[in-house]
Amino acid sequence: MSGSGTAPFGRGSPTQHPPAHTSRTPRFLGRRLHPDFVRRSPLQLPPGPPANPRAPSGRAGCARAGARSSGHAQSRGQGSGREQGSRCTTFAGCQGEPPGARRLGERCPHKTLPPRPAPPPRAMASLGHPATFGRATHVVVRALPESLAQQALRRTKGDEVDFARAERQHQLYVGVLGSKLGLQVVQLPADESLPDCVFVEDVAVVCEETALITRPGAPSRRKEADMMKEALEKLQLNIVEMKDENATLDGGDVLFTGREFFVGLSKRTNQRGAEILADTFKDYAVSTVPVVDALHLKSFCSMAGPNLIAIGSSESAQKALKIMQQMSDHRYDKLTVPDDTAANCIYLNIPSKGHVLLHRTPEEYPESAKVYEKLKDHMLIPVSNSELEKVDGLLTCSSVLINKKVDS
Repeated sequence: MSGSGTAPFGRGSPTQHPPAHTSRTPRFLGRRLHPDFVRRSPLQLPPGPPANPRAPSGRAGCARAGARSSGHAQSRGQGSGREQGSRCTTFAGCQGEPPGARRLGERCPHKTLPPRPAPPPRAMASLGHPATFGRATHVVVRALPESLAQQALRRTKGDEVDFARAERQHQLYVGVLGSKLGLQVVQLPADESLPDCVFVEDVAVVCEETALITRPGAPSRRKEADMMKEALEKLQLNIVEMKDENATLDGGDVLFTGREFFVGLSKRTNQRGAEILADTFKDYAVSTVPVVDALHLKSFCSMAGPNLIAIGSSESAQKALKIMQQMSDHRYDKLTVPDDTAANCIYLNIPSKGHVLLHRTPEEYPESAKVYEKLKDHMLIPVSNSELEKVDGLLTCSSVLINKKVDS
């Protein structure tokens, strides 16, 4: 699906990819995490000579000796005449990649491995159903604590939050989801000791009948997960808790496309958190994307429909988009908006209403609103969020959407 002003990207679009012999930078800047979806690099050519068994840095089986003849990308300078056994920057089976610059699960084509079994039938059957992507029956929200105005975390100091106005905007937001769109609203009470508790997205990632209770990157927010866990248990979801003290994950760094997950590696989310998410949702491929100049991955992108990614226009947003393009085996359309924060929107597929999109108002972001207005097959609902944005809150931050199966 695409609207006016959208453009395709992904491996279904061959012209989007660089030639096989890139000169300096590694092909993959993100990481593919899930082992059930291992795929060889599209740059792979026929294998070269056998591996050098005495290679000083690559793992056994990485044939750096034949890298140039085979098309295997070299370390920081293809064809630069490095000695045999020098480090490889393309495959996760090798050593020497800079942080965030490899695709986990991808293996060197020169490494001999036993054949991997095919993904389970349910995994493939559950991928890519535009008719069901965006469906929701319930939404979990939380009231604003008065402490938010003065104590909520924010990346930069700015205008003070008008709490009364923030509360009105939040009530209208909840009203749209509940009264207008018919979702069952699970309203959690505010906690004055947790000034950021309204941003429920960060403490839970829900996909189908499973909920991952996260471990937020900010220590002051970790107790927010307790009440969310209780609420999701009452909805009879399968609960998985992130208990590893080395892991951090904010839900704002998790973009689910209906086909796969992208996880932003930011100041709030680390590699271990992404790995636990991949272990939790085994039916889906999971890839990581470095996040710079933003709080979260979804600070500049979100899903605006089945196969449609809304993306901001900044350099950092566009770089992240290119990484997602390189990592994905699916073809998505993109909807580019002038303002990064306006790229955060909420898509819903409501049976009685069709495609529904909550987006920022023309008063807040007039140029971005014009882009959304080109989506003629969507029911567009502008929603104000100016006050919570002062403390880095965007539209997706204040809700967790759940699609409960109807008991037959």
